[in-house]
Amino acid sequence: MSDAAAAPEAEEKPKKPIVKIILAVVALVVLIAGTMVGTLFITGFFNKPAPTADQMVAEGAAPEGGGHGAPAAEGHGEKKAEGGHGAPAAEGHGEKKAEGGKEGGPPKLNKKSPDSPRFEYTYSQLEREFLVNLSGSRKVMSVQIAVMTRYDERVVENIKKHEFALRSVVMDAMRMTTEPDLSKPDFRKDLAIKIRDAMNTLLEKYEDFGGIEEIYFTSFIVQ
Repeated sequence: MSDAAAAPEAEEKPKKPIVKIILAVVALVVLIAGTMVGTLFITGFFNKPAPTADQMVAEGAAPEGGGHGAPAAEGHGEKKAEGGHGAPAAEGHGEKKAEGGKEGGPPKLNKKSPDSPRFEYTYSQLEREFLVNLSGSRKVMSVQIAVMTRYDERVVENIKKHEFALRSVVMDAMRMTTEPDLSKPDFRKDLAIKIRDAMNTLLEKYEDFGGIEEIYFTSFIVQ
């Protein structure tokens, strides 16, 4: 009995040194790990590095001290916003398209100065006068007219080409005038508009484009 009881005690005794060794190893590992972490913390390993100027520009923030990155980006944005040379070109093209009359009509003529947004004006006077009787009156009205256009020479060429037909529609518009009409304040202005519309209607019929923008009386006699 005594021998059997002593055997378990003899088997348990060798286990204690092994446990101590394991605990010692674990403690040493913990000590080494703590030392390394403390060293890295002291040296600033865990501190977030300051962003560079390029990173700040990429993120849209100005670097401390002014730098050159932010102003350069801002200047580039300013030029882009102002349109540079692209915006005026696009605007000019849209203006011509909007004011160019019917599709296939002649373009408007720009003034020779590249900085001028205005168009070139062309005037042409019809050589022969227009003489008609007033409606319901013995009075006669004699006028000479000139036309104005901002389109190219094709408008003037079309007027000369269809001169006889244009003279007919102009005289028809003039014959509608009565003596009371002569006393109206805007009589000449209204008559010029009627003549212009009549001429453009005829030109659009034969040439698909009118182009006459204003009518001016260079001579106006009623007697």
